[in-house]
Amino acid sequence: MTTSVESTSAASDGQPQLSLSTAAARNLATTTKSVPQMQGISSRWLLRLLPWVQVPGGTYRVNRRLSYTVGDGRVEFVTTGAQVRVIPPELCELPLLRGFEDTSVLEALAARFVQREYAAGALIAEAGRPADHLYLIAHGKATKLGPGKYDGDAVVGVLADGDHFGDQALAAPEGEWDHTLKATTACTVLALPRQVFNEVAAGSPALRSHVTRDPAIPHQRRNGHGEADIHLTSGHTGEPPIRGTFADYEPAPREYGLSLAQTVLRVHSRVADLYNEPMNQVEQQLRLTVEALRERQEHELVNNREFGLLHNADLRQRIRTRTGPPTPDDLDELLATVWKDPGLILAHPKAIAAIGRECNRRGVHPDSVDHQGHSIPAWRGVPIFPCGKIPVTQERTSSILVLRTGEASQGVIGLHRTGLEDEYQPGLSVRFMGINEKAVISYLVSAYYSAAVLVPDALGILEDVEIGN
Repeated sequence: MTTSVESTSAASDGQPQLSLSTAAARNLATTTKSVPQMQGISSRWLLRLLPWVQVPGGTYRVNRRLSYTVGDGRVEFVTTGAQVRVIPPELCELPLLRGFEDTSVLEALAARFVQREYAAGALIAEAGRPADHLYLIAHGKATKLGPGKYDGDAVVGVLADGDHFGDQALAAPEGEWDHTLKATTACTVLALPRQVFNEVAAGSPALRSHVTRDPAIPHQRRNGHGEADIHLTSGHTGEPPIRGTFADYEPAPREYGLSLAQTVLRVHSRVADLYNEPMNQVEQQLRLTVEALRERQEHELVNNREFGLLHNADLRQRIRTRTGPPTPDDLDELLATVWKDPGLILAHPKAIAAIGRECNRRGVHPDSVDHQGHSIPAWRGVPIFPCGKIPVTQERTSSILVLRTGEASQGVIGLHRTGLEDEYQPGLSVRFMGINEKAVISYLVSAYYSAAVLVPDALGILEDVEIGN
C-alpha cells in the first residue's frame, strides 16, 4: 500500500512549500568563486612610470660636475637622504671665515656640525641665553626677533635656506644672545658648539690668527647652478689663442645601493595537495604576497630616508604654498622648480581633491590628458597622478612632487637588478626553501630596488600643502 507524504514545511507567507528551496539546492550546486581580493592593492603609478635602469653590480654611482657657489653670502649644503652636510668650502661665506684657505681645517669644522630639526614656533636661540653656537639654516624659515619700541618683540630679520646666525659669537668672549631666533616653519639647522670650534682652533694656528681679520675672497666665474664656467671662445676672426678648459667632477660621487624587501611565504602541504581546485592555493598566496611586496616597494621609493624621493629633493628645490591650500599659483611655482621638461606630478588623492577645490574657487578648469586609456587630470599639460604613499600629517598637510624622469634627460630613475635566480617578475625572485618537519612549505620572496635623482633640478616638492580646508 502506497502512502503519500505531504510536506509540512511552509513558505515565508505561511503557505505550504511546493518545491525544493534554493538554500537546500545550493548543497548540490558548485558556487562561482572569485580569486582572493585585497583592498591594499593600489594603482602604483610611480612604479609604472619610473624608467627602470639595470644595476648588475648592485650599486649605481651618480657622477656630477663639482658645484658650489662661493662669494654669494649664502652657505650651501649637500643632502644624502635625510642627512644634511655643509660643503666645507662654503664655510668661507661666513664673515668669520671669509678668505680662510686651509681645506683640512674647513673639512674638520664641517664634520663637527650637528643636524637638528625644529618644529614651527620652536625657539632656536633665545635672547639672554648664552651665545655658544653657530647656526646654519639648511632648510626652512626662521624669524630674528629683538626688543620692540612698545614692549613687544619686533622682527629684526628673516633667515632662510643658506643663512647663518651666531658666527661672530664664536670668536667673541662668552656672552649672551642679543636676539631671539624662532622657527617660522619647520627648520633643518646645522649647529656648531663654541666648545667644538675652540677644539678645532686649538689645533690650527692659522684659524686662530684668521678669526681676527676679514680679507677679501677672490671670485671665480660660475654658472647659475654653481658649476665652474667652461671657458669658450666664439665670434672671433683670425688666429687668436683659444682658451683651455676642463670640467671638474665631484671627488666623492654618491652611490645608491639596491635596497630590498623580503618575506617568507608559508603554505601547508596539506592545503597545497587537497585544496587546489578550482584555483591553485600556492599561486594565489604568492600573488597576494607579491602585491604586498610591490606596495611596500613604492612606499619605500617615496618615504625611505636614504633614497626616498621626499628625502632626496635638494633643499633649494623645496617650496611652500603661499596660503596653505594648493592654489594654481603654487602649482606654477612647483613646475618652475623642474622647468626643463617636467614629466609628471605625484600627489595624494586628497591633495588632488584640494587642487580641484582651489581651481573651482578661482573658476579655473584644469586640463586632462589620456594615459594608457585613463583620463588623468593635468596642470599645464603635466599629468597629476595619485599616490597614496605620500603621507598626510595630523595637521592635514601633505606634499606634492614634480619629476623629470629618464637617464637621458638627467631625471629621476628607478634602479633594479633583473636576471635573478628563480626570478618571478623583473627584480623579484621566489625561491623554494624546503619543507620543514611540520610539512609546511616555505618560499623566500625578495624584491630589489632603489631610486636615484641624477641632477637636483629633476625633482621639486611643494611642502606643507593644506588639504583639509
